[in-house]
Amino acid sequence: QVQLVESGGGLVQAGGSLRVSCAASGRSFSNFAMGWFRQAPGKERAFVAAITGNGGRTNYADSVQGRFTISRDNAKNTVYLQMNSLKPEDTAVYYCAARGTYYSDITKHYDYWGQGTQVTVSS
Repeated sequence: QVQLVESGGGLVQAGGSLRVSCAASGRSFSNFAMGWFRQAPGKERAFVAAITGNGGRTNYADSVQGRFTISRDNAKNTVYLQMNSLKPEDTAVYYCAARGTYYSDITKHYDYWGQGTQVTVSS
């Protein structure tokens, strides 16, 4: 079992930056690929970024490529999402998720989810 807790969300102006974090507890963190997803009001949860267990490979949605960076610190059992050049359309609840195999951009492939953190980008 893995417990995930996101933090770091908030209100930021368009063009600004924000870093959200996800702290994990439970089984060996480095055994899990991690993903970030987001859900805007009235929309389905969508893939944002993912990273392998050792941090060696990452994958991004086209909409955030070049603006967002996913990283992890296995010594701290934490995964991060650095968000730069934020746009109003980035406004959503951001969720982290864990998967006990290779990373994926598909929501249903993930086994564990956090409760989410709100990110609001004002224009």
